[in-house]
Amino acid sequence: MRRRHTTEAIIGGITGTQILVLGRYDQDGQLRPVGRTVPLRPDAARQLAEHLHPAGSDHPWTGARFSSTWGSREPLDVTLVVPELVAEIDADNAIDRGAWRHPMRFVRLRLDATVADVPRFGEGITPAAG
Repeated sequence: MRRRHTTEAIIGGITGTQILVLGRYDQDGQLRPVGRTVPLRPDAARQLAEHLHPAGSDHPWTGARFSSTWGSREPLDVTLVVPELVAEIDADNAIDRGAWRHPMRFVRLRLDATVADVPRFGEGITPAAG
C-alpha cells in the first residue's frame, strides 16, 4: 500500500510537457532537487504560466542534468525558473536520499507562502487529509 502526503516544495524548473522540477533548500542554503510532478492539468499550467519567470545564469541548477524517470539516463529538457514560487504537492512516502522516487501531483500554487516557509531538504512531510 502506497501512502501519500501533502507538503510544499520550491518550483525550480518546468519542461515543455508541463512537468515541474521541484527543490528544497538544505541546511547550507543550497537549493537541492527533490523531484518532479506528473504533467500539469491545463488549468494548473495556465495559472502557473502567469507567475513563472525564466531564471538567469545564476540559478543554482544551471548546468545540471535531469532525467525523465527515476534511474533513467534519458534527459529531461528543463527550463529553469526563478526559484521564488511555492507549490503544494501530493507525494507518496517513497524517498531516497532526500528526493521523492515517484512523480508528485501538483495540488496548487501557494501564493500565501514564501520559500522560507518550505521545509528544509529531507524534512516536512505532513499526512494528507482524508
